[in-house]
Amino acid sequence: MRIALVYDEKQVLKPLDEGEILGIIDEERKVVEQYENPGFNKDKESTMNAIIQLGAQAIIVKDDSLDKASYEMSRGHIVYYPISKYNNLYDVIENLNDVKSNPQEKLPYMEGA
Repeated sequence: MRIALVYDEKQVLKPLDEGEILGIIDEERKVVEQYENPGFNKDKESTMNAIIQLGAQAIIVKDDSLDKASYEMSRGHIVYYPISKYNNLYDVIENLNDVKSNPQEKLPYMEGA
């Protein structure tokens, strides 16, 4: 599985438009691919478009990761892994099985937004 997440140079997880790095955890190859985030300091939709283009099947999200437009363009294309207790790339990798234990096809807090 290819799982997307956005973070800064200190590997702290960020909303789609606030992290310089777009990471893809490739579980098959056991690597984290890193890309320059095209939506950094611009918009969340550019980042989401890149995530979909890179073939991600899932995305790790915190409550402020997405906005309505980026959620709408991704819904049905990827699975969401909402997290609250992990804050950086290393925590996510170390606890990936826990992160993946709660897959969501829809995010209730975004459905009513």
